[in-house]
Amino acid sequence: MAAVDDSLRFFPYKEPYPNQREAIDRIANSLARGQDVLLEGAPGTGKTLSALVPALSFAREHDKTVVITTNVHQQMRQFIEDARAITRTEPIRAVVFRGKSSMCHIDVGYQECQSLRDTTRSLVDKQADRAQLERREQELLEEGREGDTDATEARGAIVEELESVEAEIDDVAETNVCDYYYNNLTDDTDEFFSWLFEDVRTPDEIFEHAGSQGFCGYELLKEGLESVDLVVCNYHHLLDPMIREQFFRWLDRDPADVITVFDEAHNIEGAARDHATRTLTENTLASAIDELEGTDDSRAQPALNVIGAFHEALIETYESSFGFGDRESVGDAWTDVPIANEDARDELTLAFLDRYEGKGIGIETELAIQLGQAFDEEYERAYKEGEATTRAESSTLEAATFISTWMDEGAELGQHPVLGVRRDAGTDEVYGRAELYTCIPREVTRGLFEEVYGSVLMSATLRPFDVTEDVLGLDNPATLAYGLEYPEQNRRTYAVKTPALFASERSNPETQSIIADLLSDVIRFTPGNTLAFFPSYAEAERYHGRLSGSIGGPAAGDLGELLLDEAGVPTEDLRQQFVTSEDAALFTSLWGTLAEGVSFDGDDARTVVVVGVPYPHLSERMDAVQAAYDRIYGGSPGGRDAGWAYAVEIPTIRKTRQALGRVIRSPEDFGVRILADKRYTNADMGKYSVRKAFPIEEREELTDIAPTKLKFAMLNFFRDHDAYDGEPPAP
Repeated sequence: MAAVDDSLRFFPYKEPYPNQREAIDRIANSLARGQDVLLEGAPGTGKTLSALVPALSFAREHDKTVVITTNVHQQMRQFIEDARAITRTEPIRAVVFRGKSSMCHIDVGYQECQSLRDTTRSLVDKQADRAQLERREQELLEEGREGDTDATEARGAIVEELESVEAEIDDVAETNVCDYYYNNLTDDTDEFFSWLFEDVRTPDEIFEHAGSQGFCGYELLKEGLESVDLVVCNYHHLLDPMIREQFFRWLDRDPADVITVFDEAHNIEGAARDHATRTLTENTLASAIDELEGTDDSRAQPALNVIGAFHEALIETYESSFGFGDRESVGDAWTDVPIANEDARDELTLAFLDRYEGKGIGIETELAIQLGQAFDEEYERAYKEGEATTRAESSTLEAATFISTWMDEGAELGQHPVLGVRRDAGTDEVYGRAELYTCIPREVTRGLFEEVYGSVLMSATLRPFDVTEDVLGLDNPATLAYGLEYPEQNRRTYAVKTPALFASERSNPETQSIIADLLSDVIRFTPGNTLAFFPSYAEAERYHGRLSGSIGGPAAGDLGELLLDEAGVPTEDLRQQFVTSEDAALFTSLWGTLAEGVSFDGDDARTVVVVGVPYPHLSERMDAVQAAYDRIYGGSPGGRDAGWAYAVEIPTIRKTRQALGRVIRSPEDFGVRILADKRYTNADMGKYSVRKAFPIEEREELTDIAPTKLKFAMLNFFRDHDAYDGEPPAP
């Protein structure tokens, strides 16, 4: 028990939950063994502290730094609250780190910022040299007045050097510098750091406080990362290899001295895939051609051979894909154009090879990269020296680097070439984009988990653990799973025998009527707020319209306030409107931002209903991911159809389980959870049944029920909990 007792020094509350205490002990033991941990815990059961408390204890004893990360904004706020509670019990130095773009007072891009930092530091260094020379010149002047002829001679050399430095300072002063960063380097920042570590400060607080003193808070944060116990940050600080390398350097830590804690870890797969995917737009290719045509460098023609041919091939490929009316239907969102071939390179590559007429793609691409680097160095110089007001970036370098990667890696397992089109909102012109889509996220994540000391991955939906291990490239992690330990009598989970809502079934008027009646019953018999999740925003809008009377006839009875999650309405505003109501129903997509990482505690929501099995839109990309998973994991134990299970079914059921977890957030909470689709029931649906995709203890809680019987079951449950204010609704 020693590990538990030692770890509890960082527990900020009176007593952990029983499962939480066990998890703390097991995670502490796993970290002592250098073993990664997969932790699944039901929503509201204290996963964050279960991971943070032993991680901080181990880090304190073994000189490590803990980095906790999420991609859900709501969870970032929760981390800050937990860290503040911890530091009031056992003081820790904690920093909440956010990207530069949201913390810059002068709103410049990454490259401009780097250039400004360099020139500003150069100015400060030269001013320091001047001050040192001035002090030495004064010393030699005094010695010369006392008759030291050597000092007089030496002073002459110092004066010449001082004049040279003065001229250099004048030159640098005429270039672009950052006043905020200048103040960081020249003013006393002790008060800022004292303020920073008095508590756990939010990025907004840091931005405001630093700005009020004329400092760059982002650069001060980077300085403050050294010797901290805990850093709170976003996924991209760890999942992007280049950013991660810089991030660890700012921490002044080797990766082996870092413990990472990933919250909502079921999202790592998608986030890693996004970070690894590379794109190149037609506009960048056109800019590169303009850049090359404006120079007489001997490397320009070879570069034009490659980039010009790829540009023409890109346009030719998407233009040839358009049938009658397709061009007119292109909107302002990227739409994929299928180009992959089973037995040959993709259509864009074939068109590129057909149009290319140079002396060798590899040789000429390398020359293009070299020339792009030369352009980039010149842009850097011009910006530093004040000849340009913005720091330009070389389109040639970007285009040539992408083309090199496309040709070298486009046919590798797990890399899927994609062509996209969209309409420019400003010009109304259609343009294209080449994309190398990464299907296998472990190529991104495995290196991270191998190089850090240890990692704790936590979520309410990490099972099946073997799939998580496979997909993320983890090596023999410890696995912990804790179900919903709150009183069973406080919840009911129903699988309703509505028609299976396959895509072809959703437009059936009879099916729509059954679902609308069911939703009407659910809302009417819920004493408070109802959350309704659908496979898409279009389906949410459909049933919101039916129940509100704007589509079809109005539903029978008073359904209270019906809210729709739609474009143009900020999610947090909608959530606030919902939770402050006493009788509202919120219609949203299960693939939206309200299905996970957002708490609806107590009276915020009493019922949650998931309508249909919300599989993601099946596309060429999804087919590519399935094919890649089939090739890599096809021999996995359990006889799974690996492609379908790994890429589609398991992520979908995780999303469904996340949505169900929006209610029942504490031992005192009570509520009803509903899965409306025959595929969730024990009915014989063959390969379409999804009931077995749920963990066994969750399957055992599912009660099959007919649509017309649900209202009676809800009435009895909520009446037993004395939840109705006055007379309950009549069935």
